[in-house]
Amino acid sequence: MSTNVSNRCPRCGNYNRIDSFVCAFCGKRLRSERIENFSIFKRIEEEFISPAPWYITILWLFTKPNRAFWNINHKRKDSPGFLILLFNSLIYGLMGLAFFSHIYIQTIPPFSLGRFIIDLAAFIAFFAFGFMFYFIFSLILIWFFIKGANLAVDFSERLEARFGEKKEGKEKYSQAEMSPFSIYKGGTLHQQQASKLKMMLCAFAPYLLINGIEILIILIGIPYITIPNLFLFDPNILNPMFASPTWTLLHLMDALTIAVWVPILITLAIRELSNSSTFRVLISSLAIGIIFAVFYYFLRPTFII
Repeated sequence: MSTNVSNRCPRCGNYNRIDSFVCAFCGKRLRSERIENFSIFKRIEEEFISPAPWYITILWLFTKPNRAFWNINHKRKDSPGFLILLFNSLIYGLMGLAFFSHIYIQTIPPFSLGRFIIDLAAFIAFFAFGFMFYFIFSLILIWFFIKGANLAVDFSERLEARFGEKKEGKEKYSQAEMSPFSIYKGGTLHQQQASKLKMMLCAFAPYLLINGIEILIILIGIPYITIPNLFLFDPNILNPMFASPTWTLLHLMDALTIAVWVPILITLAIRELSNSSTFRVLISSLAIGIIFAVFYYFLRPTFII
């Protein structure tokens, strides 16, 4: 037997990697960390019955993130990651609409068909931009988080060893002898693809709340301006809006989300995927998040809203 697969589970009898923290077959805790004394990082050891609905999973990402990623890990192909991306884009569209609602056009009455068409066009434009922005932004951050996890716990190597290639994974574990106590009967945990992107996209769920709060702040804090004609528009007219101190608060909220909230959730995703140390992944994720947050805040991307 390989030297890195020698940790036998006392409950189900299956062998695990020597550095595994829970049994990959029955969920029995094999090792523990002090950080697990915090409820948000505590590993779930319950028997898995069926995946929770996507809306419950998204709720858990805010209230019980450890349970959310434990639940997602059992059926990662059904992860609501892309739904969260879509919802973030829709809320971003509403954020753009909230910003645009502070611009009064003298030649177009507020409740006219013309104004409705302009507002709809603004929403669609911000939605499309938001989708591209969050998708690219998420991919870049996830790439760096993975690089950090590779240094901390050999994430990619553990993932490949655990799930293998798409074609060989099922065959590799289809003949595995498993205890009747196994919560992954038939090796289904191993037979499914890693689907790490869909799972890790769930770490950006905080923006659903943050963007919603920012919409309210924009509606309250951004000053109104008046322009005479949409087709004779002078960009300098918007200067009072962008000079508002409200933007500092919005950028600070985004920076704190990148620095703390997203790294915590990405840590739980990586931990569940790789069955590795929570603390070591958290340190690398926080370091990367803080670096990105500093760059984000001081670049002050006001033009992106």
